[in-house]
Amino acid sequence: MRDRVTLACTECKNRNYTTTKNKKTTTGRIEFKKYCKFCKTHTNHKETR
Repeated sequence: MRDRVTLACTECKNRNYTTTKNKKTTTGRIEFKKYCKFCKTHTNHKETR
């Protein structure tokens, strides 16, 4: 039931990370604070479609 999702930086819009999530328990889009190597800083990364 876990699906693979891609995380994109909210500042530069680059898709940097992939992760998995359980779509039954987490129906909304997930957001993490991760390091972006293009911005060279920690930024929020949101799930893309």
